[in-house]
Amino acid sequence: MLYFLLVVLLVVAGVYIFLQQPQFGKAPSGERLSRISRSVNYRDGAFQNLSPTPTLTKGYSYPKVLYAFFFKKSKEQKPTHALPSIKTNLKELAADEEVLVWFGHSSYFLRVQGVSFLIDPVFSGRVSPLPGGSQAFLGTDIYGVEDMPPIDYLVLSHDHYDHLDHETVSRLKPKVSEVICGLGVGAHLERWGYAPQTIHEKDWDEQMDLKQGLKIYTHPARHFSGRTFKRNNTLWLSYLLQTPNKKIFLGGDSGYDTHFKKIGEQHGTIDFAILENGQYNEAWHAIHCLPPETVKAAQDLHAKRMMPVHSSKFTLALHAWYAPLTEVSMHAAGKLPLVTPRIGEPVWLDDEGQTFMPWWAE
Repeated sequence: MLYFLLVVLLVVAGVYIFLQQPQFGKAPSGERLSRISRSVNYRDGAFQNLSPTPTLTKGYSYPKVLYAFFFKKSKEQKPTHALPSIKTNLKELAADEEVLVWFGHSSYFLRVQGVSFLIDPVFSGRVSPLPGGSQAFLGTDIYGVEDMPPIDYLVLSHDHYDHLDHETVSRLKPKVSEVICGLGVGAHLERWGYAPQTIHEKDWDEQMDLKQGLKIYTHPARHFSGRTFKRNNTLWLSYLLQTPNKKIFLGGDSGYDTHFKKIGEQHGTIDFAILENGQYNEAWHAIHCLPPETVKAAQDLHAKRMMPVHSSKFTLALHAWYAPLTEVSMHAAGKLPLVTPRIGEPVWLDDEGQTFMPWWAE
């Protein structure tokens, strides 16, 4: 028994020491935690979704999910070839061009009205702090921090590793003027060296005036947060970016819920909606949209065009790597135009007639 207790203590001590590494970030404390506790969305020591949101769908269990990961995953989870991509020089894009460039998964560069945004960048080639985590597919890791121009606003939807990457965000610091994120996420950023005055932590249903007359609205998503064993101590967000001539929805991660319709009612027609479509499964249906729900969310938002993201770079679910784009294209057919660029291919936001090849089917 004494030896057993000693082993347990050593394991606990080892885990504690391991979790002190910078990539795990820092939990909110002090005045930051006081502000969090005043949020109407924070109850019982954690942020809450608008609707009850189980981590696993009724009828599923963690042993059942783990069994599926080991024995029922698709044989085509990863591509056997390098995915097609284009290395657009972001630094040479004209300042007056309204453009979006996708880097795979949920990372993309956006420039409107001469103002540059970088959303959820992950350039380290992995999405886990542990050895053996999911690695970027061949052909998808062609961009790095060194390829980024100066960034006016780094926009973070939540603090999961596939959206907030310690290595990437730390190296980006000299290029970033300001950061917009959810309540509590600033604790991670301050630990990584970002100046407090550059960080804007937001609750749901807030508004922020940006450069060149732009506005950004923060909205709910149906998801969760956390980088260690503690969940939901930081807030997950979606955003509506409004320019003088267009509205762009930045969806982050979210399961389907009524908030999409409410956002659509608040803002009217949305010109361009960027919505997650990938890493889904019936087992965690509440926190990630299935492809038909992604299309329904775009319709709820009154979106003119929809760009599906959260796929084509990492394996975080059981489906084939190409399934998200195949399925969402099928469900969107005849309902709304899809924007499906290759990684690195410029999307010209003022060109509603721009067409894209079904590159994932080649």
